[in-house]
Amino acid sequence: MTDLQRAWLGVVSADHTQCAVEGGFIQLNHGKRYGVARLREGDGFVIYSPTERYGEKQPLRAFTALGVVADAAPYQAEPMNMGAHGIVQPWRRRIEFLPVQRADLRAVELDLTRQPNWGYQLRRGLVPLEPEDFEALRSAMSIS
Repeated sequence: MTDLQRAWLGVVSADHTQCAVEGGFIQLNHGKRYGVARLREGDGFVIYSPTERYGEKQPLRAFTALGVVADAAPYQAEPMNMGAHGIVQPWRRRIEFLPVQRADLRAVELDLTRQPNWGYQLRRGLVPLEPEDFEALRSAMSIS
């Protein structure tokens, strides 16, 4: 059993995930506040990357990062150019990312993926994740 009370799954391309891990933060839905505002300090957070690079069509379908929310509230980062979305000042949360390896979607049994049409909810960019699913992913992604 886990001591986590809440966990989340964020949907982010693998290239953007790498930037997030290096910077120790997460931003979702092109920097909008509403997604990151749902997170609480101590929540588990997993990133699922449907593609290697943002805008690509070739699927990756892997879990690419895992950590714990490390701050009490969202903060605004410096303005940045987000291409077609223009210059934005994105909302972020600090995440303590753990050293992990990627895990293929098909390699992990999750309550989330047992639900019919489970993938449809990923379009929102952030979905609640059962703490047991977070622990299964932490185990599958841990570096031996």
